[in-house]
Amino acid sequence: QVQLVESGGGLVQPGGSLRLSCAASGSILGINTMGWYRQAPGKQRELVAFITSGGTTNYADSLKGRFTISRDNAKRTVYLQMNSLKPEDTAVYYCNARIITQPWEHYSDYWGQGTQVTVSS
Repeated sequence: QVQLVESGGGLVQPGGSLRLSCAASGSILGINTMGWYRQAPGKQRELVAFITSGGTTNYADSLKGRFTISRDNAKRTVYLQMNSLKPEDTAVYYCNARIITQPWEHYSDYWGQGTQVTVSS
């Protein structure tokens, strides 16, 4: 079994910062990309950012410069540093990881349970 456990969400004022963490655990042979998605009420889930095992990053164009994704491969953990937060960043943030559990299998997508981020004064 593979689990992705997120932490770090909460309520923050506009202009503030939050750091999300997501740790992968279980029978993991390898992790390819790790990333973050978000879903605001009434909207589709959208990509925030992802990072490859080699450290290459990719961001949603609208978030470049405010959000930074990083990972610690030894800890199987991905982070999302969010700065200058705006009310429109309010959403449930989901961790995603492409993980292989058996050598004869392909990489599969796993998701965390989501963590709420609310930006409001």
